[in-house]
Parts: sequence; structure tokens; C-alpha cells
Amino acid sequence: MKRFFLIFATVLVALFSLEMWNPVQANVVVPFTGLLAKISAFVIAPFDDNVIAMGKVLRFRDTGFAVSIEAGCNGVEATIVLIAAVVAFPADWKSRCLAIGLGFLAIQALNIVRIISLFYLGDWNTEVFKWVHLYLWPALIMLDVLIVFILYLRHLGRRDQEFAHAAG
Repeated sequence: MKRFFLIFATVLVALFSLEMWNPVQANVVVPFTGLLAKISAFVIAPFDDNVIAMGKVLRFRDTGFAVSIEAGCNGVEATIVLIAAVVAFPADWKSRCLAIGLGFLAIQALNIVRIISLFYLGDWNTEVFKWVHLYLWPALIMLDVLIVFILYLRHLGRRDQEFAHAAG
């Protein structure tokens, strides 16, 4: 357990430091955040053609109401926590990479739902938007990380159990 926490903390600090580095922000995080805005607008488009994405901003054409997807709202930090947990737990690298890849997709799928819901909530009621943005969605995104990690651990346990049964 001590080994897990040591590796987890080390990977967490390293990845958060890397994420904050200006070249990574400029060349990876900001373009990725803009992509999230475009994906959100694309998902909304069949239901509401009044929404556009401009950079990391999602905006209504008619009213001008907009939300900007900022650091902490792009799922990058949640993904870093998942990566640190997966890397810290002993397993083969194929399983780790699969867990990180699928976990990233799960986090970002929920994050798109989050962005779209906050966009419409903000247009409807700013007080509700603030509460949901600051309290509800951060908890749900981290819960998503925890669920992905638990499913990963269960998968590893089942795989090891099947291996032991086949060998025995």
C-alpha cells in the first residue's frame, strides 16, 4: 500500500507539473480544450442549430450567452488522477494502457455531458449554474474516475482468478 501511494503521488506531481508547463498548455491543453468546445457544439447541432464553438468558448448565436471551458473543466486533471492510480497499481502495461485509454474516453464522454448541461444551465439560471459547476459536476467527474479505477481493479482480479483457475 505504501508503494502504491508513493508511486501515485510521484506520478501525480510529475503529470500536474508537466500539464502546467507553458509549452504543454499552449500546444496540448488549449487546443484539446478547443476541441471539446467543437465536439460539444457538434453534439448539440442536431437539436439546436443556434450554438457555435469559437476556440474554447461555446456560444448562442442569437443571445450571445457563452461559456468558456477553462482549466479544471476540460477533464485533463481528472485524467491525470486516473493515470496516476492506474500506473501506481501493479499490472502489465497492456492492461494499464487499455485502462488509461478507456478511462480517458469515459471521463471525456461525461465531460461533454457536463459542458453541455452547464451551457444550458448557465443560460437558464446563473445561480443554479454556479452551484452545479462548483459542487455537483466536480464530484461527478471524480466519481467517474473512481468508478473507472474500480472497474479496472475488478477486471484485473477476474483475469488473475481465471489465470489461477486455468493453471490449477
